[in-house]
Amino acid sequence: MAETIRVREDEDFDRDAVERYMREHIEGLPEGKLEVWQFPSGASNLTYLLKIGDWEGVLRRPPLGPVPPKAHDMERESRLLMKIHEAFTLAPKPYFFTDDESIIGAQFYVMERRKGVIVDDEFPEGTETSEELCRGMSRMVADTLVELHAVDWREAGLEDLGRPEGFLQRQVKGWIGRYDEAKTEEIEEVGPLTDWLTKDIPESPDPTIVHNDYKLNNLVLNPDDLTEVRAVLDWEMTTIGDPLFDLAVSLSYWVEPDDPQELKEVLPTVTDTPGFITRKEFIDYYAEKSGRDLSRIHWYMVFGYFKLAVILQQIYARWHKGQTKDERFANFNERVRNLILHANTLAGKGDL
Repeated sequence: MAETIRVREDEDFDRDAVERYMREHIEGLPEGKLEVWQFPSGASNLTYLLKIGDWEGVLRRPPLGPVPPKAHDMERESRLLMKIHEAFTLAPKPYFFTDDESIIGAQFYVMERRKGVIVDDEFPEGTETSEELCRGMSRMVADTLVELHAVDWREAGLEDLGRPEGFLQRQVKGWIGRYDEAKTEEIEEVGPLTDWLTKDIPESPDPTIVHNDYKLNNLVLNPDDLTEVRAVLDWEMTTIGDPLFDLAVSLSYWVEPDDPQELKEVLPTVTDTPGFITRKEFIDYYAEKSGRDLSRIHWYMVFGYFKLAVILQQIYARWHKGQTKDERFANFNERVRNLILHANTLAGKGDL
């Protein structure tokens, strides 16, 4: 897949207005006309590559149409990045945020561009895949998450980012509520699944930074060495809370060769390539590196799949109501159903 595409017609904006605002708020921009391209991956916020001469930056804005309360908060995300990039160097630095919606029709911010490649559902063209490469990439993904969870969030000035006490209880209640608000059809397994999630919520370990959407295609990698990460992207849902929740959310995107085809098709990824570690190996590796007790990880994994189903349901609901015309979302209802069925089956097994 190409790194960028021409901006989708219904997702374009007033480039002259953006360039004027950028020149007022970013020092040292070169002469030249602003060029804009769109990053095609991602199904939530809209992300654009900005170019003026040899300078490059990235603009992020919420999706089109109404969005759930507190979701897609560009101001919160930019404020977080301003603090966290000093303690966790893989977080890009923002240049500015504006809530002046007269510029592009929504609030937005612009941040530094970390050059590299993003590995999504296929490897970059010309990559020679090997079990050694895939295993190295697996360790890189796990190590980076361990490193993030080791950041001293109090020292980084992030005390006001979240409320760790009662974190899991709020997450369960909140995501069930979001599903109910975005529901477009009846899935009978939802009731038993949500009952199972609410009846035996684990006790959380000591709180850490929680990225909340940590996955392989949110990492910018060195094109010459795919086992080296240059940046972690998409911090919009970051908070302070349970690190095992973060781990499970990440692994809900991690597919294996023996997974059912309907699970692989939810959000295709390269992790089913021979050499990538299994979810169980990832869990064991994380436990060893972090020193945390993962004896209740089964519950977290079931919740991780449910949370992913809700996110896709929210996206599908916007498409269903005509608030976005992006045809990538037209079959997300089928993916939601498959995730709900998978999570419900996993809950019934009692173990991974």
